[in-house]
Amino acid sequence: MKNETSPKYFYLLPFSGETRSKPFITAFFFLIYVVGVLINSSIITVICLEVQLHKPMYLFICNLSFVDIFYTSVTVPKLLHMLLSGNHIVSSAQYYTQLFFFLSVTAAEDIVLFVMAYDRYVAICDPFHYHQILSYRNCSLITIGIWMVAFLNSVMFVTSALNMSSCHSDVIHQFFCDPKSLTKTNCTTLQLFIVVTFIEVLMLGFFPLMCTFISYFQIFSVISKMKTKESRKKSFSTCSSHITIITMYYGAGTNCTVKLMARQWGLDLPQAMYMGSFEF
Repeated sequence: MKNETSPKYFYLLPFSGETRSKPFITAFFFLIYVVGVLINSSIITVICLEVQLHKPMYLFICNLSFVDIFYTSVTVPKLLHMLLSGNHIVSSAQYYTQLFFFLSVTAAEDIVLFVMAYDRYVAICDPFHYHQILSYRNCSLITIGIWMVAFLNSVMFVTSALNMSSCHSDVIHQFFCDPKSLTKTNCTTLQLFIVVTFIEVLMLGFFPLMCTFISYFQIFSVISKMKTKESRKKSFSTCSSHITIITMYYGAGTNCTVKLMARQWGLDLPQAMYMGSFEF
């Protein structure tokens, strides 16, 4: 009979086997982290100081930059510590704390991207009511709501994950704590965890994505009816960068979600489905 316990420690193994390039890898990740923080901090500073940029779209871009800083700050410093110290042991408290904040910024990014799509929808499809619908007060309430939902989602997810028991190896072949790596160690299919995962995927994945598609369907309908080519080009240019981000984000997110759900239900996926994961 397998020993089912709640692990006190996890062993994070970001790279398979011994690597002789740790100084190079450490410097590489440190450089990426510093550059990312500086760029996003600069964006936030410019938006805050420039009065002409105090508009809804730039407020949401500011939130997105904060999310990016939060993302890397949750994961990269611990990776650098492991590479420099050689200590890959993470206590369960540290593991679930990192998981909590990682899920928070993931949920926040989902909602921010959807709100940015809604912002473009109102700006192009209902421009006369734009400042009324997305007033400073409404945007402030939306921002507060985004983070409240994000943290509430993390509380639910981590609470369900804490009730899971481990009977497999506590070695995590990953450089940060995420749900996909957690399911590799558990030996039971916890009903609450499955329900919470399904609700999260539905409410913070499928629903925002469908609303984004509907928004852009309406946007493209309005753009196609514009009389001049210049007007169509100008309107489309305000959406192109956001469409690119949406495509990249949901493309990677769908891959990870499918693998997470399949693992939890014990399904075997083709090897091709595992391409693009963060495992080394």
